[in-house]
Amino acid sequence: MRVVSVIDSDAMRHEVWGATEGAPHVDRTVDRAVATADAALMAPESGAPPLDGLPRQRTTPLAVPPSAGAVPSPASAPSSSAGPAPVPPSVARSVPRRLPRLWLLLPSPLGTPFTLAYALVLVATSLVAEYADPSFVHVLHQASSTDVAHLMRDPLLVLVASALWVAGGVTSPYALGFLLVLTALERRTGGRRTAGVFLLGHVLATLATEVPVGFAVLAGHLPGSSLHRLDYGISFGVAACVGALAGLLTPWPRCTILVVFGGSLVADLVEFADPMTDWGHLMALSIGVGMWPVVRRWQRARTSSRPAAAANASDC
Repeated sequence: MRVVSVIDSDAMRHEVWGATEGAPHVDRTVDRAVATADAALMAPESGAPPLDGLPRQRTTPLAVPPSAGAVPSPASAPSSSAGPAPVPPSVARSVPRRLPRLWLLLPSPLGTPFTLAYALVLVATSLVAEYADPSFVHVLHQASSTDVAHLMRDPLLVLVASALWVAGGVTSPYALGFLLVLTALERRTGGRRTAGVFLLGHVLATLATEVPVGFAVLAGHLPGSSLHRLDYGISFGVAACVGALAGLLTPWPRCTILVVFGGSLVADLVEFADPMTDWGHLMALSIGVGMWPVVRRWQRARTSSRPAAAANASDC
C-alpha cells in the first residue's frame, strides 16, 4: 500500500492582517524559497548553490550529443583566425629535410670573398690569354714562369705571378676544381686560411720540383735548357686544397675524393708525359693531407666563433 502525501502550497501561505489598515496581506517568504529551489534544480548553470535536504541536484549541465543533421553554431565552430594547429613532434620528424642549397657550392661576396676575388682575376687573365696577341701572351707566361732561372733572380715575384694563370684556360678541369674546392674549404676554415693552404701547396710543390732540376743540370744529367722550362698555373695550389678539404669531410666522401683524384694523378704519372708536373701534383696533394690536424683545428675554431659573433650582434 503506497501513501501519497500531498501538500497544498496555498496551505503554506499565511494571511497576515495589517494592524493599521485592516487589509489582508499575503506573506511571500515561502514562495521565494520554492522559486529558488526550482531555479537551482532546473538551471544549474546559473551558479545558485544547492539546497540542503534535496538529493540528486545537478551542479554541471549535462552534455547533449549533437544530432546527425545538426549544424554547429557559429560560437562552437573553430575560428579560422586561430592559425594552423601545431604539428606533433612525431609528424615533424617524419617531414623530409630541405634539399641542399646548391648555390653554396659556388663562391659569393659575403661567404667566400677570397675565392670570388681570385676567380675574377683568373677569368681576366684567361681572357687576356685567349684574345691577346700570342707573342705578347708568351712573353707574359715566360716572365711569370717558376723555372730555375727565374726562381734564382726573382723568387717572390714569379711565385705570385705564376699563380695568376690557368693552364688550359677557364674550361680546364683545374679551373672547375678551383671554384668547387676553394669555395668548400673557405666556407669551413675562412679566407685567409684557405689562401694559406693554397700558397703553401703552390710554393712547396714548385720548389720540390724545380730545385732537383737545378741540381740535375749542375750534375750534367739534364741540359741547360731545363733551367728555362715554362712552368705556371694554379694546379699545385688546387691539389693541396683538395687534400686539405678531404680531411674535413666524412669518411665516405673523403675516401672517394682521395681515390678518384689521387688515382688520376697516378695515371698521369704513369703516362710520363710531364713527370715533373705530375710529381708536383702528388706532392701538393700530400701537403694538403698533412695539414689535416691544422685545418680541423681551424674548422673547430671557426664553428665555435659563430655563436659568439651572433651573440655580440644581438647585444648591439
